Amino acid sequence: MKVDVNQLAAHFAHIPFQVEGVYRYARNPGVPQADYTDSFPGFVFPLTGKIQFQFDGTPYIFSPGKVVHGGAKMKLDQTVFHRTDWEYILVLYRICSSDLEETSFSHQHFELSTGQSPRLIELITRLWHVYNQRGGISKFQTEMLFRDVLNETLIYVDHRQNSCESDVLFERVSTYIQEYYDQSLTVASLAEQNNVNRNRLSYVFRRHAGMGPAEYVLKYRINMAQQMLLASDASVQQIAETVGIADPFYFSRVFKKQYGISPTEYRLKFINNPS
Repeated sequence: MKVDVNQLAAHFAHIPFQVEGVYRYARNPGVPQADYTDSFPGFVFPLTGKIQFQFDGTPYIFSPGKVVHGGAKMKLDQTVFHRTDWEYILVLYRICSSDLEETSFSHQHFELSTGQSPRLIELITRLWHVYNQRGGISKFQTEMLFRDVLNETLIYVDHRQNSCESDVLFERVSTYIQEYYDQSLTVASLAEQNNVNRNRLSYVFRRHAGMGPAEYVLKYRINMAQQMLLASDASVQQIAETVGIADPFYFSRVFKKQYGISPTEYRLKFINNPS
């Protein structure tokens, strides 16, 4: 199940909950297999290796870089990979409200992709140690640490989802620019076409290309013009128009800024001295 991390964060921001238990499990042939999940929902934080569990028939592989959530009293099946050691920490939590709908996240199973995070592993391991200590201070720290763990998890998931989405957005828009560079292209039109705002589009291009979308379009046009100068006898004005720049003087100025000499000088220099 794919989860909207912002909706998940809002869910935990509004429900009252507390830690019910923190348990560490490792490969041990003597441990009997449970047929159902516990009476409380919980998060699984894999530490090493991999093992597969099915929640109500849906398989999830527990391995580092993932966090898996399971609802209470779900049908559970386990598959141990041959000769594969594994270890994970399970955090069960109690919802302190009877008004929670059955469709809420706490009643569902889903997977979160955090990527390898030493900081998250450090926090979840510390949570396990603190939970197993006695006294009111440890109980208080347990509650605070679990929220730190959730916060760190959600931040990593959000970052990875945004990174993935930005990769797709940059690939889509840059491919479009390379195909239609000769047409009228503006940042506003590209943003509207891809259903994002201009700030988001600019951020994605600066992250992937080191420049804004407008500069990317202009540089691509100039690069195409540079190739045309050497491959055709068309005039500088014709080439400027062909790459989508109507003003030949502006074209020459931008070309000189990028290549150090004017389009005419560039053509003469490299046609006569192709090496």
